[in-house]
Amino acid sequence: MPRIKIYDHPSKKANERVEAISNRGLNIKKKDLDYVTGILEDVRKNKDAALMNYVNRFDSPTLTIDSIQASEAEIDEAFKQVDDAFLHSLDTAISQIKGFHRLQSEKSWIDSDRPGTLTGQLVNPVERAGVYAPGGKQGKTPLVSSVLMGVIPAKIAGVDHISVATPPKADGSVSPHLLVAAKKTGADAIYKIGSAWAIAALAYGTETVNRVDVITGPGNIFVTLAKKIVSGSVGIDMIAGPSEVLVIADHFANPAFIAADMLSQAEHDPLSSALLITDSREIAHATADQIDIQLASLARKQIAEKSLETYGAAMIVKDIPAAIALSNKIAPEHLELHIKNPFDVIGQIRNAGAVFMGEHTPEPVGDYIAGPNHVLPTAGAARFSSALSVGHFIKKTSLIYYSRDAFKKEAPDIIRLADVEGLGAHVNSVKIRLADE
Repeated sequence: MPRIKIYDHPSKKANERVEAISNRGLNIKKKDLDYVTGILEDVRKNKDAALMNYVNRFDSPTLTIDSIQASEAEIDEAFKQVDDAFLHSLDTAISQIKGFHRLQSEKSWIDSDRPGTLTGQLVNPVERAGVYAPGGKQGKTPLVSSVLMGVIPAKIAGVDHISVATPPKADGSVSPHLLVAAKKTGADAIYKIGSAWAIAALAYGTETVNRVDVITGPGNIFVTLAKKIVSGSVGIDMIAGPSEVLVIADHFANPAFIAADMLSQAEHDPLSSALLITDSREIAHATADQIDIQLASLARKQIAEKSLETYGAAMIVKDIPAAIALSNKIAPEHLELHIKNPFDVIGQIRNAGAVFMGEHTPEPVGDYIAGPNHVLPTAGAARFSSALSVGHFIKKTSLIYYSRDAFKKEAPDIIRLADVEGLGAHVNSVKIRLADE
């Protein structure tokens, strides 16, 4: 029996399924919120002492405050432990991610079109950034790609100091692959700290860990909650929920490819979603069959199976424009176009974190090597937000200059608008200059 349910859309049951997928959210529990809030406050008040309490309890019992930052000797040793094939792949990814993000750079500007006035914008990077790189359980599955996607845009933005925080293994070590990636991308410090206490240290600073201005990077529910709570004290990239993929397919699509791509997201987390929208009933059923076949040999079978049973589906619609309309409503993190001529419909895509065009562009291409950032808005946030970019590490300051004549010309309008708002001191700050004339 297929692990994904097949619906005709629109219908009551199909709409209910779409709503369940779209509204699954972060599943925040009050006990988790209270727990993370307590950790943040503890580290904010007690700094290194509190940080090391959590590090020794949950990360590594052997680490000391003097060893939570990876040393140059450790980094040198890491380079000896990775092979040339990894370095080749890493260098390729770094080059292509840099190439894409360089195009996002912004410059300061000044406009002088109105006589006697100058308006403009100063563009400056933040001084310090923190990049969180998940390590899986006890640092055993380090996300090297998170280092690339966080450090590279910060470096291109011109950030002075970039800290990477990642949970260590129980013995206090960090994956050599992650250390090499951090060094090659230009990270200035690598801290062996994980979870909410890492976010607290980066957000508030301790005697050992410098406070940063922006924190980016994915993580589990505790990392996500911590970022949510400290936002405002520092900038963050986004509040990211479970991963998701939406595939739009026509009758030319390959069901085996679609199934593989849906499973590549379903294996992340039981809360991940994988949705197929197609105008072909044959493709929907063939994909469901392929999912069963491929699922049987998947190492993370139980996770993927739970994800697909709860948040997976295939929707059969009347045509591809209807599929695109439904996709725009859902606003997926990853949108794959398995259709004959994907470039013909790009102008119709309004809401998506990233669009993968054609059957030879699976989502993992974007995860690792294509160039665009893989930190993307989830849970419908693509309706109003964008991928992590160079822009997350810069700030814009407005510039305004008026000459005497320009000020006198516009003073009556300023006074009139301030009067409407009942702000007398605003009016006076203009009138006192006119009286001085």
